[in-house]
Amino acid sequence: MNTRYAPGDDRTPTATPAAAPSPTGRAFDAVLCDLDNVIRFYDTAPLAALERAAGLPEGTTTDIAYAPEIDLPLLLGRITPDAWVESVAAGLTERVGAERAHELGRALADAPFRADEAVVSLLRRARSHVPLVLVTNATLQLDADLALLGLTELADAVVSSAVEQVAKPDPAIYRIAAGRAGVPMERCLFVDDRQENIDAAAALGMTTALYREPADLRRALGPCAEKAVVAP
Repeated sequence: MNTRYAPGDDRTPTATPAAAPSPTGRAFDAVLCDLDNVIRFYDTAPLAALERAAGLPEGTTTDIAYAPEIDLPLLLGRITPDAWVESVAAGLTERVGAERAHELGRALADAPFRADEAVVSLLRRARSHVPLVLVTNATLQLDADLALLGLTELADAVVSSAVEQVAKPDPAIYRIAAGRAGVPMERCLFVDDRQENIDAAAALGMTTALYREPADLRRALGPCAEKAVVAP
């Protein structure tokens, strides 16, 4: 399942063929963009240090936390973050004991995060040309998280798995996002860091861009990466 902190797979960035240009000359009329590992990034160094101290390989906690049977209930809004931490801790207790297992789970849940300002700037420019919708597998804390990042007004709409109770790569969440953008799916550019999510969008006729760095987003946006010229 899509995660909130772990990076996507390591495939080479790809893009689907562009849709036929509209009268504006653009290949798309809306941008649908993922949040985590595109806009928002987490600092998991403190968690890695705790794992080393516990004698665990780095990444052990996230491997457990992002297994579908543990992560999906959170991303669909069916359990609270605290309940998720308890599930993660339960998966670690046999290896490190209950107290340390809970500490590791809490360190993951409380990992500090930041927004990539280069990406934010590109998306603000894109929004001056076309509607922008965030499409993210997230928890019910998403609104508070966006406020902490200062990104409450970044997009025209936010489509969250926890609110919609459907998660990427389910086609339903893409249809919801296109509807919020107000354009047909084949006129959407979808940006994500996970190949499985890209593949699902492409199957629906969307133009896609697999994200690895801001340059990928800039290329995909084309002229929409530039500031809009306001007529006098």
